[in-house]
Amino acid sequence: MLLCTVLAVDSRTLHTDSCSFNVYTHELRKYYADMRHHAISGDTETGVKILDKSLMKDVQTCCFLRLLLRFYVERVFNNFSPSEPHQLRCSSAVANAFVSIRRDMQKCHCHCAEETHRQIDSMHTAFDELQIQLAAQKAVGELDTVLDWLEALGHKA
Repeated sequence: MLLCTVLAVDSRTLHTDSCSFNVYTHELRKYYADMRHHAISGDTETGVKILDKSLMKDVQTCCFLRLLLRFYVERVFNNFSPSEPHQLRCSSAVANAFVSIRRDMQKCHCHCAEETHRQIDSMHTAFDELQIQLAAQKAVGELDTVLDWLEALGHKA
């Protein structure tokens, strides 16, 4: 049985359009790895993508990230209900990390153009087209896309 543990790792400073903040990508990856199987094993809507990688290309990084984290904190993790206690702890740890990043981003003055809002709206639309718990499970299963993107932002720094 996999257990979530608190990892003492260095954070990586990510730089977006108008902001810098710390992200513990290694820790996020660990927590995600511990809950990924549950998230993807129950995904019966394999032809549907909530978060397509194409949404993350040529975006206003600061704004998109702020809205993406809000989506995950408010809509996804609130409706994700894994059956195993350790998966619940892991999802709570990722949600808390996202809340922390959002808090750090409050000092940022992210400019949000209409196109960025449209990209986020398309995610909400795909999420809303599925039953809420299935949508949350699918979105958690797609967290690797978010983590890959965050790590790529860190490599640009």
